[in-house]
Amino acid sequence: MIDLALSVLCSSLIFVVFKLFAVYKVQTLIAIITNYIVACLCGLLLNPQTIEPSHLIEQPWFLGTIILGVLFILIFNVMAKSSQINGVGVTSVATKMSLVVPVLFAVLYYKDVLSIFQVFGIFLALVAVYLASTKKQGLKVDRSHIWLPLLVFLGSGIIDTSIKFIQEAYLKDSDYPLFSSTVFGTAAISGLVFVSFKRGKEAVSLNFKSVLGGICLGIPNYFSIFFLLRALNQENLNSSSVFTINNVAIVLFSTLLGILLFKENLSSKNWLGVGLSVVSIVLVALF
Repeated sequence: MIDLALSVLCSSLIFVVFKLFAVYKVQTLIAIITNYIVACLCGLLLNPQTIEPSHLIEQPWFLGTIILGVLFILIFNVMAKSSQINGVGVTSVATKMSLVVPVLFAVLYYKDVLSIFQVFGIFLALVAVYLASTKKQGLKVDRSHIWLPLLVFLGSGIIDTSIKFIQEAYLKDSDYPLFSSTVFGTAAISGLVFVSFKRGKEAVSLNFKSVLGGICLGIPNYFSIFFLLRALNQENLNSSSVFTINNVAIVLFSTLLGILLFKENLSSKNWLGVGLSVVSIVLVALF
């Protein structure tokens, strides 16, 4: 549970850093690429093994890191587009509702057995995510662009499911730093390729604030994945429970950080979502 709690803490700090991006006018794309480079370096520094490129390519999980790295960049850009057109609330709900995908995969593929309390807890978790993320005016989706939040939902779910599959099938405990580092490294390369195409369409410039923002984002980003992998390796919680608790706890903790650090105001519906998230975590974790 300690690893899961640390993953939740790091993931929640990512939302705080993103919030500060808007305050300090940080260029998000440059900061995101810098963040992946920093996260990659964190893994290399923490890796106890000697790294040889030929040895890395031969790893059974290497192809998975390339796929995940490309998905990280693609889904980030779809999330950005969806936030601009459909709003942050819709995109946030689509991201967190994606916990359904790895949970269903765990039940169908790994034969995870859920108690009636856990099933009810997962249902409450979905309701809690919706209520906690909904603003006073509610969620409104542009019907002509409904495919954007749907892609966010599927993409986020596929990323979580892929991480679990690779962790279960190919990773040893000693591989976690190098695996995480390689995922972020391929994401950084994918991001640089994306920027090279985007520069012809809009101004993309390197500046100190964006690089510093990327450094502040990269450290918690690396450890959010590192501790999630360790949590998925624990025998006292199945993967369905891990993903449910992780996603709902991130919503809960990031909401509380928003209140404490940014004086955000919550509606009665938001508070109900916060309360239900606590109940859902208790049901999933204890039963």
